[in-house]
Amino acid sequence: MIFGVILAVVSRKFAVAVDPKEELITKLLPGVNCGACGFPGCSGYANAMVTGKAAAGLCPAASGEAVKKIGEILGIEVEVREKKVAKVMCGGQDSELKYIYRGIESCFSARQVAGGFRSCGFSCLGLGDCVKACPVDAINYERNRIPEINPEKCTACGKCLDACPVKVIRLVPAGAGVYVKCNSNDRGPAVKKICKTGCFTCKICVKFCPQQAISIVAELAVIDYRQCNNCGICVQKCPAGTILFTPAYKGGLAAAESKAETAGTNNQNQP
Repeated sequence: MIFGVILAVVSRKFAVAVDPKEELITKLLPGVNCGACGFPGCSGYANAMVTGKAAAGLCPAASGEAVKKIGEILGIEVEVREKKVAKVMCGGQDSELKYIYRGIESCFSARQVAGGFRSCGFSCLGLGDCVKACPVDAINYERNRIPEINPEKCTACGKCLDACPVKVIRLVPAGAGVYVKCNSNDRGPAVKKICKTGCFTCKICVKFCPQQAISIVAELAVIDYRQCNNCGICVQKCPAGTILFTPAYKGGLAAAESKAETAGTNNQNQP
């Protein structure tokens, strides 16, 4: 009891005053402490903003409303960035095996053995390095299967991107409706031999995209999300089933068909 009283007195006497702004900002931040802002936790970032050591708006997990309120507290205007989420761009289980791997349960370790056990050298190896790196438990994982990233939990901190030795994970806008489920830069004929759903650069998606949002870059179809309007025509037209709707997209195939019909009607009405 005596030591308890002493500790209470000492803690009050030597307590460090906290700026009220810092407390308000800390409450507005998501509290996931993922480190994406470059600071050790949300409270550390809040302190850095208040003391002028960091710019506001660095937290990828903060909502647009929270960012605006933080700007009001600091008395500055803060640009609201588009929320992004991590996405695994691969259908790894669809590619053939080169050999049976029985080594350390790590994608990095498996990658050191002849470039990995998949015939596709750009394929997800499914051994969970990204899962171990995720600070917010946003990745659902089953061995030798493609990890699924929960967009509701993902803070776009980028740690899974750094942990993946194949660089098969990318950040996409949270509102993206479609994505290319392939990471290969091999030429089309080589892709067709080893993967059922790989992109073999037939360019059909490029041809039919009404927004001209798809291009072929390094032997792979790439979607420009600044132009894409989630019409889903590319999903319908892709012969390999490489382009899919994201699980978070609420429109789905019905919305895509409706948009496709509208686009067709508009094209017919044009002189």
